Amino acid sequence: MVAARISAPTERAPGRRDTESALSLAERMPRLVLEARRVSTTLAHGLHGRRRAGPGESFWQFRPFVTGEAAARIDWRRSARDDRLYVREREWEAAHNIWFWIDRSASMGFASDLAQAPKVERALVLGLALADTLVEGGERTGLLGLTRPTASRRIVETMAQALIGDAAGLESDLPPRAAPGRFDEAILISDFLTPLAAVEGAVRNLAGQGTRGHLAVIVDPVEETFPFAGQAVLHDLESRLSLDVGDAAAWGEAYRTRIAAHRAGLAEITRGRGWTLTVHRTDRPASEAALRLLTLVSAARGTG
Repeated sequence: MVAARISAPTERAPGRRDTESALSLAERMPRLVLEARRVSTTLAHGLHGRRRAGPGESFWQFRPFVTGEAAARIDWRRSARDDRLYVREREWEAAHNIWFWIDRSASMGFASDLAQAPKVERALVLGLALADTLVEGGERTGLLGLTRPTASRRIVETMAQALIGDAAGLESDLPPRAAPGRFDEAILISDFLTPLAAVEGAVRNLAGQGTRGHLAVIVDPVEETFPFAGQAVLHDLESRLSLDVGDAAAWGEAYRTRIAAHRAGLAEITRGRGWTLTVHRTDRPASEAALRLLTLVSAARGTG
């Protein structure tokens, strides 16, 4: 599958701008973090709708002491301010782990005039917003191969810093080999414009551990509709190969057929492993895909 942009035959180094775009995330990350937090506020009720008390490290609330509890649980400083005894409750941390992988390879830097943002920016906003919302719902989230799962309220900043420092991740369009827990969940965000056999291998590796998962396919509208005519050249942004397709309008039908077959292959891969597939176009709001993925995570656990 060619992850490409189209240009006039005389344009020089057409993939350079998109490649540099994917490599300049450090400069754009503060803006993307703000955008992710904005999206997460639209998903305020999240997966569970409220936090839960239980064993953990982060303070949640004070509640009245109940007869029969161990006296060691009493918070004497808080109790001294009232006529009642209080217990300091901590947030529940016996939660599921939800792992993210966000593709930042060269093809993800592409953005047409029809898109609201480059694919890589939309993928990052989607992943960070979901992580923030899931942590607010009491879950632990982490980045495959980069960070441990955590319920920190600074999860967005933690993930952003890890991604900025992960230069190796810019070179790969597949998630790293990892071994999540049996009841963990994985959310893979990419354009998945890679051979189906490679995608199937990555999903098989994760699903083989008992991990449930979701593929979020980020698509520029041009990549689906191919609305071009006249002489054109396609450029693979990762291999730097070029293909002179001649009459783009005549070639477009074959291209759309191939894209449809590739998408059907992704659907078959996920269906065979009990995973889900979400297609998100970059001319649509990020909140649409985020809400769908939250719903799918909830449905997979039967939490409703």
